[in-house]
Amino acid sequence: MTEPTVAELVRRQWGDHRVGLRTGDTVLTHHQIASGAAARAALLVDLLPRGAEPHLGVLLDNTPEFPLWLSAAALAGAAVAGINPTRRGAELARDIVHTDCRVLVTQRAYLPLLDGLPLPGVRVLVTDTDAYRDLLTPFEGAKPGEATARPVRPESRMLLYFTSGSTGAPKAAICSQGRLAAAGRSLVHHFGVRPEDVHYICMPMFHGNAVIADWAPALAAGAGVALRDRFSASRFLPDVQEFGATYFTYVGRAVQYLLATPPRPDDREHRLRLGFGTEAGAVDAARFEARFGARLVEGYGSSEGGAAIQRTPDTPTGAIGRAAPGDDLAVVDPETGEECEAALLAPGGRLLNASAAIGELVNRGRNPFEGYWRNPEADAARLRGGWYWTGDLFYRDAEGFLYFAGRDDDRLRVDSENLAAAVIEQILSRWERAAGVAVYAIPDPVAGDQVMTAIALRAHDPGDGSGDRPFDPGAFEEFLAAQPDLGTKMPPRFVRIVPRLPLTATNKIHRVSLRRESFLCEDPVWWRPQPGSPYEPLTPEALTGIRAAYAAHGRSPRGPGLPG
Repeated sequence: MTEPTVAELVRRQWGDHRVGLRTGDTVLTHHQIASGAAARAALLVDLLPRGAEPHLGVLLDNTPEFPLWLSAAALAGAAVAGINPTRRGAELARDIVHTDCRVLVTQRAYLPLLDGLPLPGVRVLVTDTDAYRDLLTPFEGAKPGEATARPVRPESRMLLYFTSGSTGAPKAAICSQGRLAAAGRSLVHHFGVRPEDVHYICMPMFHGNAVIADWAPALAAGAGVALRDRFSASRFLPDVQEFGATYFTYVGRAVQYLLATPPRPDDREHRLRLGFGTEAGAVDAARFEARFGARLVEGYGSSEGGAAIQRTPDTPTGAIGRAAPGDDLAVVDPETGEECEAALLAPGGRLLNASAAIGELVNRGRNPFEGYWRNPEADAARLRGGWYWTGDLFYRDAEGFLYFAGRDDDRLRVDSENLAAAVIEQILSRWERAAGVAVYAIPDPVAGDQVMTAIALRAHDPGDGSGDRPFDPGAFEEFLAAQPDLGTKMPPRFVRIVPRLPLTATNKIHRVSLRRESFLCEDPVWWRPQPGSPYEPLTPEALTGIRAAYAAHGRSPRGPGLPG
């Protein structure tokens, strides 16, 4: 049996007159989506220079044009490079040129970003203009499959999506039509997606999460899609109610921002039954279900497709699940390549041997990693010794269940003990005053790291007229002392109180900026002069002494290469 393609799934929409896509002011049937995709595919084939790579860049918010161009690319045998609108200048130009985009689809709001950029040979289409509509008009009678730039096969490139690495130029991971269609079908089976469902896409579609985990399963099941142009915590519930949404995806700290919105009497008046994503944490997942009545399922699949973890009904609280069938997943020490010890868990889930149990997740078996676009060095770094290295930290219990412990660059080494930022974050997130928590390493004055956290506080009940409460160090210390799974090296040395955590465009914590600023910032910072001592405000006098300690050992609180 031939593997399905995304193009085949798009063609199946032809003749289906149920509602397939909705925004605040647009309603399209599945048939209209297929028809619009066919017209855009024909336009794309007409615009592509002979012999050019059939690649187009999409620099858009989550407007209807985004899924229409995804469908068009599938029909044409072309590939879409999702362009991040938070990139600027030379970096933005590099993303477009590196992926060999000969056509760039954008909107008027983003034209200033392109002004003056060197984009040789790139044709720019601006979707919210009369000129764009005039270009499309001659192709409006096209049917799916009539216009192709290259033959459509399961191995045809479909996506060139940039990984959200914290350092260096982003890498464009390749995803074929076969892999994307298979991912969609797998989620349909796993979550029981039905044609009458509505998938709410509020995560940015230039990122793999929204396309692979939200759009693709909706397409595979014949379900409807509802779009929010950009993630908005305040619009989430009204949108879910208006669109009749049943499913959504999330990444990073989106769930925390949803929980920070004021409770409403109609919080449970909706059809939503499931959210699927990463990094919400067990505490916030429980809070979300208690408030909104919808379950959150934490999943894991590396953006590049090299490893996947599946959740089963017996998955313990806090775990992601087990290796997917056919995967030989292991947690290994990245320096030695030796498999880490099984996690020792106390009642309640406390990890007793973090230093020995936490390592990098690798896939030692087959994997569908399809490489990065024209980046052999990155391919070689990902595939070492015949294994696929995810770059993510995990630990595994005796029954084989895997627990996420953070990204590889979120590792801390405190007093010769290895710690993972995500593990500490999960504990600190239990504090009732915390609306958001980020844990990260800053250099120790002598050797290794110290633990620092940035905390966004929840607003106090406005009914008593007191407004927001300031950070209460005594209450925080009492909370820390009451946590049975907080190891002796885990309590933060420095606590930065922020009005809002800095996030990337995909709602992940921008740890690079936090590490760069360290405790040398304008926000209030509290610190412990000695481990276990009370927290004190970081005064100018104390800061002078701390700087002297770093200088005495030739180190900087901002890390190597950054001014102290």
